[in-house]
Amino acid sequence: MTGLHARRRRRVNAFRYVVFTVFGLFFLLPLLAMIRFSLEGSTGGSWSLSSWGQIASYAGPPPLLSGVEITLELAVITCLVVLALLVPTVIWVRLRVRWMTRLVEALCLLPLTIPAIVLVVGLAPIYRVIRQQFSLSALQLFWVYAVLALPYAYRALAAGLEGVDVKTLSEAARSLGAGWFTVIWRVIVPNMRQGVLNAMLLTGALVLGEFTIAYLLLYTNLQVTLFYVSRGTPNAGVLFSTSSAALLFAFVLLLILSYVGRARGRQSERSKVSK
Repeated sequence: MTGLHARRRRRVNAFRYVVFTVFGLFFLLPLLAMIRFSLEGSTGGSWSLSSWGQIASYAGPPPLLSGVEITLELAVITCLVVLALLVPTVIWVRLRVRWMTRLVEALCLLPLTIPAIVLVVGLAPIYRVIRQQFSLSALQLFWVYAVLALPYAYRALAAGLEGVDVKTLSEAARSLGAGWFTVIWRVIVPNMRQGVLNAMLLTGALVLGEFTIAYLLLYTNLQVTLFYVSRGTPNAGVLFSTSSAALLFAFVLLLILSYVGRARGRQSERSKVSK
């Protein structure tokens, strides 16, 4: 029986490695081709970093560092807003009004059915009035990004909540005198840490890669800045170097966030075991 389980485990692991390898090549090969083309330079024969150097020396307008700063701030603000809206909502629906689960899920998944251009047409008059009255920067795009991130963040949080016995934890905490705020943020949320981390990763990835809404609403984020960089230089390799730089920047940032979140999770688990 043990040998049967071992063979089945080996087959599952082999299948997993094959699938990961195929999908890894599917995503990595186009990126490697873009990097290779950007390194060939304008002549197409010799390898050169001139295309990447033009990105580093680009001073604007708009400034490249300003686009990076605004996009990172947007990612942080959007993640906080999405988590503040969805985490208590998902937990409360699961605890008190479970019959509304389908309705809340449908409302959160609704942005997937609305094209970005339709959102821009509806939001453009609102943002025009806001810009005339308050003259705010591109940071006000976090409202739109929070709406766009709702489907992905909701599914990540719902999946993280599936493995948590919410009812037992809440009843135990309430019986010890804890309020609902303590039950949600200090009892249930630490047990769904992986779901919260996945929601943050998906929201951050969406903000880092969003171009259409920011461009059409005449705001400048990282993707819009890189678009202007590629348009402002005659070398075709700059287009591929800017695209590669944006993808690598987002990948490294999300990888760091994922590693830090998992490292903290393992550290907290070790501290619980030691206690």
